[in-house]
Amino acid sequence: MTSSPSPRPPRPNLAFRQLRGQRSPGEFAAAVRRAAREIGERVSCDARYIGRVEAGEIRCPNYAYERVFLHMFPGRTLTDLGFAPRSAVRGRGARTADDAPPTHITSRPYAPSETHEAHETYDTYETHESYGTHAYDEQNHEESDVQRRAFMTGGTATVAAASLGPFGLTFAGPAAAAERPVHRTGSSEAGALEEAVRRIRLLDDRHGADGLYRRAAAPLRAAYALLDAGTTRQAVTDRLCAGAGELAISVGWLAHDSGRFDDARSHYAEALATARMSGDPALEAHAFCNTAFLARDAGRPREAVRAAQAAQRAARPLGSQRLMSLLALREAGGWAGLADRAGCEQALARAQALFERGPSDADPEWMTFYGEAELEGLEAQCWSTLGDWPRAARHARRAAELQDPHFTRNIALYTAELADDLARGGRPDEAAVAGQRVMDLLDEVQSSRIQTMLAGTARVLLPHRRASGVSAFLDRHASMPRMA
Repeated sequence: MTSSPSPRPPRPNLAFRQLRGQRSPGEFAAAVRRAAREIGERVSCDARYIGRVEAGEIRCPNYAYERVFLHMFPGRTLTDLGFAPRSAVRGRGARTADDAPPTHITSRPYAPSETHEAHETYDTYETHESYGTHAYDEQNHEESDVQRRAFMTGGTATVAAASLGPFGLTFAGPAAAAERPVHRTGSSEAGALEEAVRRIRLLDDRHGADGLYRRAAAPLRAAYALLDAGTTRQAVTDRLCAGAGELAISVGWLAHDSGRFDDARSHYAEALATARMSGDPALEAHAFCNTAFLARDAGRPREAVRAAQAAQRAARPLGSQRLMSLLALREAGGWAGLADRAGCEQALARAQALFERGPSDADPEWMTFYGEAELEGLEAQCWSTLGDWPRAARHARRAAELQDPHFTRNIALYTAELADDLARGGRPDEAAVAGQRVMDLLDEVQSSRIQTMLAGTARVLLPHRRASGVSAFLDRHASMPRMA
């Protein structure tokens, strides 16, 4: 195996971005899939793939995508589309059209994360849109970086186990990974994956998502690599499927909370696919729960309602009243976004009644955040969306008071919600005090979501600069460093 050139920083593909025009990445990905069907190709293109192309992470597409792109933009070459010549990417002569992979290519089991995340620089796989197969071309297998070579020399399960690390966020070097004699995935690797999920959630509770998102991508790739490596026992396979899906949701939440909505949507879809393939209703309910939350935040309230209702259908046999309560709140958020006050109030009443039935052994482990404070906080968001600022402020204040000090991020979130509701409800002096409390917490918490809320509050308070404390809040907010 020849060594690869040292990695270079990706250069954004501006030509490809221009061709997308006014369409969203998701809409453009759908157009790519339609074009592929027109010429008999099947590619699993989604918004994340389009984002990677535009960011320059994919310097040259694989042959299937090449044929689709040239069909979509006749008369153009790959260079015209902003890609590097294939010979430059590979470090060897490009094959002619006659050498391109034929349609009768070898297939192997599909691991959901491979198409988009296993290799950061090159698009090396011919992919099928179906979840059942993942076409793979041996000669299109690029040695793009050191960790890639470790996968080849150390074995998938070996490097995956090393990548998860003791806490799920520390990464052993490739050499150390290659030395570990992991051949088949077992209960110890499943346990490491489950611990990685817990660790990521704990760090998010304390510090917010922005500083964690990119670090969590490697454990996610490792999780699906472990799953793809195979196990000797079905019980271990089930644990790995559940762990990989939960990790995909956790990484999706980190993307969601840091404002990367397209990435979050893709991760949640990945978790949902894993749930469907493994027949795991608990994982399916969790994936739909987060999808509903994301849809609400992304301005798609009807999708939020439908996703929340789908989550409730999946969760009903599980016997967790607290889970059903949370899912009713997700539905309420969608109804509020649709300005349907009656639908929102009905869902809120159902959420409250289910919550009052108390916790049980059937409650999922990931729901540790859901207590009375979260119930109050989510209800505050509903009333805020409906424009009932005094009612929203009452619930937000109660949420901040009830929250366990362990959940620093949520305290900041609820207090930011309170500040915004007070500002919009005509109480600028109280809003400024709450805003100052949020800024006190931002040394510990990194969340684009909270910063965006605080910026909105500052805009609302600008005309009230002369009110008590408002000027000090605005000056401090203006001097705050902004996250990249």
